[in-house]
Amino acid sequence: MSRPDLRIAAFLLALVPLLADATQVQVVGLFPGAAVLNVDGQRKLVKVGQTGPGGVQVISADSKGAVLRVDGVERSYSLSREYNPSGTSIGPAGSGSPPAPQKTQLSIARGNNGHYQVAGSIEGHPVQFLVDTGATSVAMNENQARRLGIDYRVKGQPMKASTAAGTVNAWRVTLDRIKVGSIEVLGVEGAVVEGEAPVDVLLGMSFLNRVRWREEQGVLMLESKF
Repeated sequence: MSRPDLRIAAFLLALVPLLADATQVQVVGLFPGAAVLNVDGQRKLVKVGQTGPGGVQVISADSKGAVLRVDGVERSYSLSREYNPSGTSIGPAGSGSPPAPQKTQLSIARGNNGHYQVAGSIEGHPVQFLVDTGATSVAMNENQARRLGIDYRVKGQPMKASTAAGTVNAWRVTLDRIKVGSIEVLGVEGAVVEGEAPVDVLLGMSFLNRVRWREEQGVLMLESKF
C-alpha cells in the first residue's frame, strides 16, 4: 500500500468512532420558550437557555421550530425530525435510526359515580386525576398548585376561566411532566384556578390530545403516541 493510501486508511479509521458516537437528536414537542427533546432515546422538556440530555442546549423555540446547540454547533430543528451532528437526516427503522420505543397502554374503569378517576403525578408529585373531556387544560385550584410547587403567580400567564360559579381569575402554566400509569407526556398546558374549585385535578384535553384514547363499555383506554 502506498503512503497516500495509508493516510486515507488512517483517516477513515479515525472517522468511524466519531460517527458511531454522533448524538442523535429529535424534537418531539414545541412550545413558546421550550422544546421537548429526544436525545439518544432520553426525552425531556428543556426551556430556552437550559441544557438537556447529552449536553444539548435550547437556544430558541416556538411553535414552528427550535434552534439547538448540539456538540457545539447551532442548527435549526423542526418537529419530529431526527438528525445527527453532520446534519444528515436519519431515516426509518433499518436505515440507522434507533428502534421506536414501545407504546404503553392504560385502562381506566368508570367509577360508581360515573366518572373516570386515575392516580398519576405532576412534576413527580402524586395526584388523583378526574378525567374531564370538557376541560380544555389540566386544571387545578390554588391549593393544589401550591402543594405541587407550581409558582403560577410568577411564571403563569393571567387569564379568565369559566366555572359553575361564573368567571374567575386563573393562570395559564406549562407543566413539565405529567404521568398517568406508565404513560408520560411532557410540556402540557395547565390552568390554575383561583379559589377552591375544581376539587379534583382535572385531566383535560391538553393531556388527552397528546395520547390516543377511546371509551368502550365503561372502560377508558389510553395509549401513548410515542
